[in-house]
Amino acid sequence: MKFVFKMTTDKKLKVAALRNGTVIDHIPADKLYKVVSILHLDCCENMITIGNNLDSAKVGKKGIIKISDRAFAEDETNKIALIAPNAKINIIRDYLVVEKRLLKLPNEIREIVQCTNPNCITNNQPVTTRFMVLKHNEEYMLKCHYCEREVRRDEARIK
Repeated sequence: MKFVFKMTTDKKLKVAALRNGTVIDHIPADKLYKVVSILHLDCCENMITIGNNLDSAKVGKKGIIKISDRAFAEDETNKIALIAPNAKINIIRDYLVVEKRLLKLPNEIREIVQCTNPNCITNNQPVTTRFMVLKHNEEYMLKCHYCEREVRRDEARIK
């Protein structure tokens, strides 16, 4: 991972502009490293800039991730919705935002969430976790495909 920072004469830290790549902005500060994990950015060879606990008028403290020369598939960015539903995805080309993606939860989530039921087969055998995304009264719930236990999205245990 490379980090690029520039110090200005007024001693403010500025992050270099991104020529091509993806910016994930407005990540709640306490969820930033979960987003890094879910996208496997710890194994990424591209230049990555990560900022956390940045002041934000909208959310108080926020995180931001800039990844050069990488675009994420829609299903990858939709996984972020599980952790940071109000994050913003910006696709950058030649220093300009060419696309803004809205996040939405997919219908099914695999290998991201751990079932809270200790007797579930996924906690006792090498089985891929699968959860269906349900909406009950404006709140999203995740339902285990195997044991059918339901958990609120914000209470889900991320692997």
